[in-house]
Amino acid sequence: ETEDFELDEDDYMLLQDNNITGITRPKPPENKFKRLKKAGRESEMDGRSGFSDHDGAGKSRTAEETVRSSLFGNEEPFEEDFVEEDQQVDEDEVGEDDMDDEMGDFIVDEEEIDVNGQVVKRKKVKRKPLRQAAGVSSSALQEAHDIFGDVDELLALRKQELERDAINSGELRGNRLEDEFEPFILAEKYMTPKDEQIKETDIPERIQLSEELTGHPIDGDANSEEESVWIHNQLTGDGFLSLFGKEQVNREIHQSDIVNVLNMLHTHKFEVPFIAMYRKESCLSLVKDNDANEQANEEETRKMKWHKLLWAVQTLDRKWLLLQKRKVALQIYYERRYDDEKRRIDDVTRQALNRQLYHSIIDALKEAKSEKEVEDVDAKFNLHFPPGEVEEVGQFKRPKRKSLYSICHKAGLWEVANQFGRSAEQLGQHLTLTRIPEAGELDSGKDSPEDVAANFTCAMFETSQDVLRGARHMAAVEIGCEPIVKKHIRGIFMDKAVVSTKPTPEGSSVIDTYHQLSGVEWLQEKPLSKFGDAQWLLIQKAEEEKLLKVTITLPEDAKKALMSEARENYLSDCVSKSAQLWDEQRKMILDDAFLNFLLPAMEKEARSLLTAKAKCFLSMEYGKQFWDKVSVAPWKKKDADKKDADIDLDDESELRVMACCWGPGKPATTFVMLDSSGELVDVLYAGSISLRSQGVAEQQRKRNDQQRVLKFMTDHSPHVVCVGASNLNCRQLKDDIYEVIFKMVEDHPRDVNPQMENFSIVYGDESVPRLYENSRISSDQLPAQSAIVKRAVALGRYLQNPLAMVATLCGPGKEILSWKLHPLEQFLTPDEKYEVVEQVMVDATNQIGFDVNLAASHEWHFSTLQFVAGLGPRKASALQKELVREGSIFSRKELVKPLGRKVFMNASGFLRVRRSGAAAASAQIIDLLEDTRIHPESYALAKNLAKDVCAADGLEANEMDDDEQEMAIEHVREKQDQLDRLDIDEYSRSIGDDKRETLLDIKLELKCGFKDRRTPYAEPSPDEEFWLLSGETEDNISDGRIVQVTVRHIQDNRIICTFDSGLKAIVMGDNYSDDGFDLESLQLHEGDVLTGKIKNVNKNRFIVYLTCKQSEMSRWPFSRSNHDPYYRAQKVVLTQDDKARKQKEAKKHFKPRMIVHPHFQNLTAEEAMQVCCPVE
Repeated sequence: ETEDFELDEDDYMLLQDNNITGITRPKPPENKFKRLKKAGRESEMDGRSGFSDHDGAGKSRTAEETVRSSLFGNEEPFEEDFVEEDQQVDEDEVGEDDMDDEMGDFIVDEEEIDVNGQVVKRKKVKRKPLRQAAGVSSSALQEAHDIFGDVDELLALRKQELERDAINSGELRGNRLEDEFEPFILAEKYMTPKDEQIKETDIPERIQLSEELTGHPIDGDANSEEESVWIHNQLTGDGFLSLFGKEQVNREIHQSDIVNVLNMLHTHKFEVPFIAMYRKESCLSLVKDNDANEQANEEETRKMKWHKLLWAVQTLDRKWLLLQKRKVALQIYYERRYDDEKRRIDDVTRQALNRQLYHSIIDALKEAKSEKEVEDVDAKFNLHFPPGEVEEVGQFKRPKRKSLYSICHKAGLWEVANQFGRSAEQLGQHLTLTRIPEAGELDSGKDSPEDVAANFTCAMFETSQDVLRGARHMAAVEIGCEPIVKKHIRGIFMDKAVVSTKPTPEGSSVIDTYHQLSGVEWLQEKPLSKFGDAQWLLIQKAEEEKLLKVTITLPEDAKKALMSEARENYLSDCVSKSAQLWDEQRKMILDDAFLNFLLPAMEKEARSLLTAKAKCFLSMEYGKQFWDKVSVAPWKKKDADKKDADIDLDDESELRVMACCWGPGKPATTFVMLDSSGELVDVLYAGSISLRSQGVAEQQRKRNDQQRVLKFMTDHSPHVVCVGASNLNCRQLKDDIYEVIFKMVEDHPRDVNPQMENFSIVYGDESVPRLYENSRISSDQLPAQSAIVKRAVALGRYLQNPLAMVATLCGPGKEILSWKLHPLEQFLTPDEKYEVVEQVMVDATNQIGFDVNLAASHEWHFSTLQFVAGLGPRKASALQKELVREGSIFSRKELVKPLGRKVFMNASGFLRVRRSGAAAASAQIIDLLEDTRIHPESYALAKNLAKDVCAADGLEANEMDDDEQEMAIEHVREKQDQLDRLDIDEYSRSIGDDKRETLLDIKLELKCGFKDRRTPYAEPSPDEEFWLLSGETEDNISDGRIVQVTVRHIQDNRIICTFDSGLKAIVMGDNYSDDGFDLESLQLHEGDVLTGKIKNVNKNRFIVYLTCKQSEMSRWPFSRSNHDPYYRAQKVVLTQDDKARKQKEAKKHFKPRMIVHPHFQNLTAEEAMQVCCPVE
């Protein structure tokens, strides 16, 4: 009796590897159970993800190769990967040895199900014999076949797909990327089809994105003239006063300059930096400053400036285009809706009335000049032509909300409303104009209102009074929605309305002298026009938090005058009985329209207007702070020789920075060394350099770290050390570094580099480095470094190139928005903040210039490329790949092809081509004009100017040969005194062209190309050092403020405390209590929290002196000098409701809870004492 036995698959594989024969795998029986099919999605997802480790041809790939292939495609042509076999092998040659083993059924494809729910049987694919490839053994081929299966059919399908997509080669790559990557990844890398289209279109990227929202501007002189008038009124009116804060605004802005700017934006596709730099003559009133000192010295130097007026014109242009786009869309919708209504209504009278209303609405829409006026027109249209009701499909339907106006209208009360006299439109015409003779006088008729209304009673309106009430409501609503009336009321309300505030009971208990709302809690009748800063945002926030009660009203005299004017134009002059009855109805209509519709609507508009003005002001303040940060020049050496001090650090060996960030131990204090290009050279961890312990081991570790730092500085010879000012421990760190330098000079004077003679140690703000430390871009640029190293690198780079370091945080993550620059910036949305950031970065980058060859060699410098005029993040990424591939360029003309002519026209003047980066080692000649702000279109003008200057020096221009003419520019740069003698005004008149501003720029650039116009770097002042190191602000630490500190030490005559930030505070014995300072009776211990009042702050010693005397604490703090002129403090008078509420709260002495003790009584402490006292 023998029994069939079966081994494990591993045993069979072991026998086969050792060439042991005689034991073979048993054939699977026909009725053998099959593996269960797992209905999971893992295999499905793996197959579709595209991240397989093997490509279609069965070749193994690494993950890096897979991603590279996905992003950039295969480097070899696709046709080479697929070779057809001419010879076919008969299927009968496949033997029994080619059958799958038992593991072949382990991975099972899901069965397909047809529409009837039946399993679709797939046609069995006939197996082909293995093909012998050259240089591949049969065993290896068999093993590959066992692993990957037969791929002939897949290859054939793949080839057909490639041939089908060969017409559009880019489509294959796009489809593959979309299949393999999540959409947000493609969007971050700017690799979506939309991004590719933007890259290929020869229009500046920011203009493309703007026109995508606003639509293409309408060409025509009439449109430009109308828009320029509107923008001019906006700029010179009160609406944009907050745009410039306290700066001089009463300047002459020429409308013709606005027309020129609009033409350059719309037709020529020029960006603001290009217009400001190379088209000054066309818009002088928008770019010139009225500062007499600057005009007098304009030939000596030109400082960087934020062209706010040009950006304002562009912003207003975008608003205008959006307004026109909406008006066009509304007009199309109105026409379609009116046609539908005309087909639906058969009543001739109603059709005539609708026709009149429609034409009136269209005319009002065409005349609308603001978003509010368009909304008024839209409200009137929706009132008279409500949107059609859409039948809902489904079992459940939403309840339909019908307004009282629509109910009255369907009941036919519009006929009664029309008999009240003048329509809402006629009332508006009488209010805005003195007299309309053709309108005639009102004729009330002989019938009384009740008699007329009796003819329109129905089930919904059973009595005449109900009919009149509904008709009055219709008339009032129509007046409240009439655009002409609202425009008239809006002008009066915005001019005369006042704002008043008073604190709520909660606000009275919260708001003190040092509260953020101090100074705005008691405003009395402050006019809307007097709100010029961000004060309203604080009031709005306080109202939301129920700390303030805010009212916006018309003064009573203005309200009475307005109502009187309306009655004069709406009531009749007749004195008959029926006329008086009709006038009573008209008075009720006016009261209803003004008190319930117009004035509440105006209050809402006033709130939105105040919010818009406050946000506009806050945006500009935020922008100023940001501009001050990015317009600072890099640190420069303090050389004794002034000539060396003026070097623009073009030599890459000029500025080497050592940056240091303090660490508590984990991580340790870290030093990094950066070369002149900002690249990381070396890292040193010195965790014991700032130890204060006097132990032998600790002191030895400190000396060892000092020696290591000494060697680190000796090896790299930095010009400056930047210490991150993150906390008070950095003061000791700076002293320790000075100690190392003194030791280096004393012990190793010969090893000191001569360039370190004027060595400096400066504090640096760590706010931007900390953002960089936690950003995604830092992981890409410094992948193998720790977080503190990334922070130190950013600290040093910010000292070398503030603009480029800030731009690094302006990528897809927009980490720069987390940089705290203004105490009220939380009122701005991220989009509003980034709009300002982008304006500032674009303006600053183009005035500073972008070094093409330096960035090609050092990637982190590419961060500012997206802000060059004409470019953007998408076009910049494409140009970056081109520049990296080229390595170096030697002429701006080489960029025409990759950029396109229009983009090149915008960008070329701001791209520096000089000997930097890899180009420094090249012997190829670079024209001096390539490293100037002179635009290529003005190269001929610059050369002619140089020739004329040389001619004035004794050489005739026509006597110069070609070589001498080429050397003219170099000649005038070497002899700048000749350029100084050139009178630009006279030379401009001699050439007969209005190019004075351009010639002045050319003259300055010929003297020194791309001269740094930024504000020179200045070390932090003592006050700035105090705020940086302490981490406190002036709002937190100021004289007279009540603060809380922690007790650390109690001495004989003083108490030493600390703030949460580590700042030291001292309470002298004389200032502790009015009763004196007695250690024995002192109820105070270390670790206790002490409340005190700041007497003064010694910023040099980093000490705050406090007083805890009750007499000082209770004294009312000094009054602020910056109180609002409309501030009127009043005593809080509690109303009866407030008193009752407070009394009720006073009775609640315990938290309500279930108490089941039989002897429990709800008593106060005083009552409990009385109960417990023995009865006398």
